[in-house]
Amino acid sequence: MRKNLLGTITGADTVQRNPDIPAGASTTRADYAMRGASGAMRRSLDELVEASQRMMDGEAIVQLDPSLIDQSPVLDRIQEDDDEYPALRDLIKASGQDTPILVRPHPKTAGRYVVVFGRRRLRAARELGLQVKAVVKAMDDAIAIVAQGQENAARSNLSFIERSRFAKKLAELNYNKDTIKAALAIDDTLLSRMMSVAELIPEAVLEAVGAAKGVGRDRWEELKKIVQTPANTEKAVAFIASAKFAESDDRFNTLLGFLQSQRKPRTTAKGAKPATWSPADQSVKVTGKNAGKSYTLALTAKDGPLLGDWILKNLESIYRDFRQANQTGD
Repeated sequence: MRKNLLGTITGADTVQRNPDIPAGASTTRADYAMRGASGAMRRSLDELVEASQRMMDGEAIVQLDPSLIDQSPVLDRIQEDDDEYPALRDLIKASGQDTPILVRPHPKTAGRYVVVFGRRRLRAARELGLQVKAVVKAMDDAIAIVAQGQENAARSNLSFIERSRFAKKLAELNYNKDTIKAALAIDDTLLSRMMSVAELIPEAVLEAVGAAKGVGRDRWEELKKIVQTPANTEKAVAFIASAKFAESDDRFNTLLGFLQSQRKPRTTAKGAKPATWSPADQSVKVTGKNAGKSYTLALTAKDGPLLGDWILKNLESIYRDFRQANQTGD
């Protein structure tokens, strides 16, 4: 039996579960958990951990009909049919369910429950026609969502985009930032980056790419920057419907590689060489550079600043002479 059911949301444990947090940043990035509303939530979680551990030791484990248990309103796993699930189901079929799931009473319907974590074990029990072992714990929505996020992050090694979409869904359900940060054991900076990726990449693209295990924050932000251009968004949406994308075993990198290949190479225009002029005594040096839509004059040497002031003071007459010369063709 694991000693720490839900884990902690501070210190080294936070870094271990969150590869997106750089080494050495654990103290700074976890300090938020001990302040204000997050601190109160952390203390509530500690109490939940302690109580749940006692339950897991056999004090209050019950057998429930899976049909009485509803899913959490927020799913954190994109691909339910992951490679590990069949093995889990076969193990439960052969040896029974070893670890109970955690449920809470349904907030609106008496006699029903909502799963907090253990969704795959619940699914296996349903498919096998078995009762499911469960710990029943009354808790409000915020504590339940934090417990779900912490437990599933520890068990499932959720990918960056799964965690990002989990955060987005919580925000859409009006959970506050403290709750979202506690559920994912992250700070404001990482939450902002996760939300940016999840919100700015089209939902159709996220669904098509899937969990993208092993693809971290930097690569997702690279994709996000590319699809900020409407034309690239259209290309991405069209490409995910193609056979090449559907047949790929690495959909994220297939999509990113395609979009990168569509970028027009940058061409460096060869501008005209700077023109220079100086009087015989070299008292001033004038350098002019034509950049197409702009023209730059640089006045250097002893009289450079004085000549620059004089040109500015006489620009009206100089420009008048210029217009007159252009009108007459001189």
